[in-house]
Amino acid sequence: MTTLDDVLQQQKTSNYLVAPEIDGPQIQNLAASATTTTLSVGLYNSTTSSTVYAYITGLAINNSNSVFLLESDGKTAYYPSNPSSNGTALSQNCAIALGAPGTTKTVVIPQIAGGRIWFCVGNTLTFLLNPGSTGPGLVEPSATNTSDLNYSLSWDFCEFTFNSAQLYANITYVDFVCLPIALTLTNSSNTTTHVGGLPSNGLANVCNGLIAQNATDGAGWNQLIVTNNGSNLRALSPTNGIVMNSSLFQNYWTAYVNSCWAQYVSTPLVVDTQATWGTVTGVTSNDRTQLVFSGVGSFTKPSAADIFGANSGAFAAQATNTAELLNIGARIDAALNRSTLLSDANQPDGETASSFYTNSVTNHYSRIVHAANVDGKGYTFPYDDVTPSSGGDQSGFVSDGSPTNLLVTVGGGNAYAKRSIEEPARRMKRSVQWEADVKIPSDLFDEERDLDLEMGEHPKLLGELATAPTQTSSRKLSLPPFLERMLAPYLSKLRTSPFYAQRLRPVIDLINQFLVSFLSLSLRAILSRVFLVAFFLLFYFLGILPREGEVSGESHRRILEAAITAGNGNETLVIQGGGR
Repeated sequence: MTTLDDVLQQQKTSNYLVAPEIDGPQIQNLAASATTTTLSVGLYNSTTSSTVYAYITGLAINNSNSVFLLESDGKTAYYPSNPSSNGTALSQNCAIALGAPGTTKTVVIPQIAGGRIWFCVGNTLTFLLNPGSTGPGLVEPSATNTSDLNYSLSWDFCEFTFNSAQLYANITYVDFVCLPIALTLTNSSNTTTHVGGLPSNGLANVCNGLIAQNATDGAGWNQLIVTNNGSNLRALSPTNGIVMNSSLFQNYWTAYVNSCWAQYVSTPLVVDTQATWGTVTGVTSNDRTQLVFSGVGSFTKPSAADIFGANSGAFAAQATNTAELLNIGARIDAALNRSTLLSDANQPDGETASSFYTNSVTNHYSRIVHAANVDGKGYTFPYDDVTPSSGGDQSGFVSDGSPTNLLVTVGGGNAYAKRSIEEPARRMKRSVQWEADVKIPSDLFDEERDLDLEMGEHPKLLGELATAPTQTSSRKLSLPPFLERMLAPYLSKLRTSPFYAQRLRPVIDLINQFLVSFLSLSLRAILSRVFLVAFFLLFYFLGILPREGEVSGESHRRILEAAITAGNGNETLVIQGGGR
């Protein structure tokens, strides 16, 4: 009997989405409804092409997790019927035309699990249907199947989950890099969170980096590049590179893993599970084949496919203590990809992004892709969301319990990194599939903050708790209520546009800061400054004409002295020093 976790894992490995046979525990059962049943999504064309199409797919949470697509009008839900044969075409047009560069197409979606927003530049995508025991199975585009009708097209996707607790979305490079995608999420308080993604030349930068790295170590990084008619089409992740060539990276990690296992023969490896299991300690077995966590389980030496893919061999689910071992394995796998397992015996606490990928043997695909993003963020391997308790997320997500609009930008033509001044503390819990990630608002947890979110039988439970900076009170100007009501529809539309986030918002904040600062001045301070300016103006315009009988310059000095006296706000004037 397949659960939601099972079908989402199948989507990841096989590009095939189907309704589960049974529903696993759902996050919406853990809290009262924090979001509406629908969400407005803006699709912004930041490419140079007028031929850009979007598709939205997933499992409809409030319709028995049925396969869902959004029709081309951006409003109508399409639940395909179970076909009689494999490879059946969709009966409805689900290609959403974005329009000319610089325009936004607004669509509305229901609550969805395993959601993806797809983009294709220059063509439409082909989705097919297969018959299934629980309904139709959706055959999605594949980047590794050369016979797929979409293989030679320029397409990409971002992922999201929208349920009664929140919206969570992320940009992903776990499979490949192709089109730049950015996310901007606005909540009911008009607060925005933003992930900048790649610039318009991001794919070229990634490909150039892979070529340069291969020239350094000859490990085969350049084989991750897929071209079409001499142009870069996409850059595959190492996992998909191995799918295309099983011998790729075959012995790449061997020496590094051997060094790590040897390191922890005498020195214990301490892993903070960031969950109910607390901190656990492991040591290498006497024969140096196993990394053993007493009373819990052990890990064999992982292969390159295990490390890059994080779901096979050493990091596959085990028969006992499954959830805890998956949690520990997630942190070990992240440390291997980032090449910090050998240098840091306390995982993942205390680590910073500057320490990642510094060893010559590391996941250079992740290093290069992170460096190519304007804010350095984005999923580059399945456990890229493992984070020290002190914070420092690298995975490139946006989430909120009260979302009002999600703006998804494709093309990278106006890619920018938003400076974050204040961010609320967040705790993230992860199911066994990284695609189904959800970020839980902190108020859903008890005082000990040890509630575990489980969306199935084998959760990976990747937890993080980012400590928020001290909140400081500030004065903010606001419109009168009647104006706020009158202008609300127009302001809401404006605030969801890229122009507002990039250009208008900084100017408004500057003006607001100036007005608040000016109004905070006392009347005496304002008057003293006005008089000071006025006297200096008099000095400039009238002081240049000395009175009859005065030596040139005395009037300048006299007016200046009077101005200083007025500025001090009292009757005392002390002048030191002799004449001229």
